[in-house]
Amino acid sequence: MAGLLDEIEPLKQSALAGLKAAPDLAALEQAKGNWIGPNGRFTALMKQLGTLPKEEKPAAGRAINAAKSELETALAERRSELELAAAQPKEPTDFSAPGRRRTLGKLHPLAQLTEDIVRSFRKIGFVVADGPEIEDEYHCFDALNTPADHPARDTQDTFYLANNEPNISPSPGGEGGATAPGEGRGRETLLLRTHTSSVQIRVMEQMKKAGKEPPIRIIVPGRVYRRDNADATHNPTFQQIEGLYVDKNVTVGDLKGTVEFVFKEVLGEETKIRFRPHYFSYTEPSFEIDFSNALVKKLGKDWLEIAGCGMVHPAVFEEVGYDPEIWTGWAFGFGIERIAMLRYGINDIRLFYENDLRFLRQF
Repeated sequence: MAGLLDEIEPLKQSALAGLKAAPDLAALEQAKGNWIGPNGRFTALMKQLGTLPKEEKPAAGRAINAAKSELETALAERRSELELAAAQPKEPTDFSAPGRRRTLGKLHPLAQLTEDIVRSFRKIGFVVADGPEIEDEYHCFDALNTPADHPARDTQDTFYLANNEPNISPSPGGEGGATAPGEGRGRETLLLRTHTSSVQIRVMEQMKKAGKEPPIRIIVPGRVYRRDNADATHNPTFQQIEGLYVDKNVTVGDLKGTVEFVFKEVLGEETKIRFRPHYFSYTEPSFEIDFSNALVKKLGKDWLEIAGCGMVHPAVFEEVGYDPEIWTGWAFGFGIERIAMLRYGINDIRLFYENDLRFLRQF
């Protein structure tokens, strides 16, 4: 008993001296292993406790536990000292130097361009509207006067979904066996919307149901989906913005003036706009919009197609319960990516969706 107790204090003092003398964290870990690790010298002394007579074990156990606690406290204190020293700058700090700026996130280039377009339309009285990306065939095609055999309705062009998808808003005639125009057609077939034009139908339906009359001035930015193979100029999902203006005595001149104003704001004052006759099932007359500016000239072209537009077809007004003899309007739609590619000089649409920080940090 006396022999083991006599060894505890000298061994403890040697261990304390070894721990406190460690010059760095690596040396401290080595000292810990030498003294109180699984094979350390103080640990070996503790193992001798089992060989003592029963009456001697309590006193020896108390002495060893007290010494071990003291060593662990010394180990923790020395570790804190060394960690603090390691965290100190190795060179003097100039506290008068300007601080380093933190890197802040930025809006995606497509979001930046969308905000610019929305801001331009708000200047002339338009508001932003929204609608579901999971749409029914009625709002996406039927109500927009799209023939049943139109290629856009084929499964090779459109993503159709099963019929157990989220709720779709009620038909224009309301609940309980309504007889509104278009009732029952295409309302059970769900799809990923192919354009944001479906929102113009929903807005006119809501206005009619609420007993409100035009004017309607809306723009609808949002994501759309088409069965395109991804390449430098196509993507299965992309951003589109739809515009709709409905009132009395609306003319093509109103349409051209609005489009010209917005494109000059977004792409520069030197931008020129021209309309070419075209066909869309939901507008009559219909036009393709071409534009020209310095960016187009750099591509070696005089004009570049950028959007489609036209006067809202009378059949579309009749579908939502508007009298086309009273109300006229125009609508347009264009892809955000195409304008962004021209604005920023980008030749591959896929760059917008690859999330490469080297690309995104340029904006």
